[in-house]
Amino acid sequence: MTENELSKVVFETGLKIHKKLGAGLFEHVYEECMFYELTKAGFLVEKQKLLPIIYEDLKIENAFKLDLMIENKSDFRNENRRLH
Repeated sequence: MTENELSKVVFETGLKIHKKLGAGLFEHVYEECMFYELTKAGFLVEKQKLLPIIYEDLKIENAFKLDLMIENKSDFRNENRRLH
């Protein structure tokens, strides 16, 4: 599956969740629902994935946290509703 195809699935899943729950809940609620829906659909999803940042020869562990890592290639950042 390409990243564009995955982006479409994530967008449509987010829309489904929003239609069922509405706005105004804590981010954690939407994240858990997204995790549930995507794993139910057979996707590999990791929550709260910590990643390093490398600066020249310096590797800084746990420098960045993704809300959801989907299929080891995309991250869903719930706080600003974007998919990379």
